[in-house]
Amino acid sequence: MTVAGLLAEVTKENFRETVAHGRVLVDVWGPQCAPCIALTPAVEALAQQRPDVTFVKLDSSQARRLCIELRVMGLPAFLLFQDGREVARIAGQDLNATRLTQWLDETLTANGKEGN
Repeated sequence: MTVAGLLAEVTKENFRETVAHGRVLVDVWGPQCAPCIALTPAVEALAQQRPDVTFVKLDSSQARRLCIELRVMGLPAFLLFQDGREVARIAGQDLNATRLTQWLDETLTANGKEGN
């Protein structure tokens, strides 16, 4: 796993191992995705505010087959995993920092605090 900014960068090789334990929010992004890049500072700030969740980035341009398996149809996309199982996702070019934060808070509340 390499570090991209403040977030660890996962690859197709270590993805399953990375999401296998605890709560993991995967930021699926692409180098040509302006909304993805614009959200990066907000995602990094959110990661610092939520130590109960592991935040990682997945470069879709380097993991196309994995993105197809995960049914990622548009970017940016955020997939929340709990012990290896996807429990929620949010995606879309109109996604902003406020909506992402609200979604994460609501999703974690709805899925309980079993990760703690």
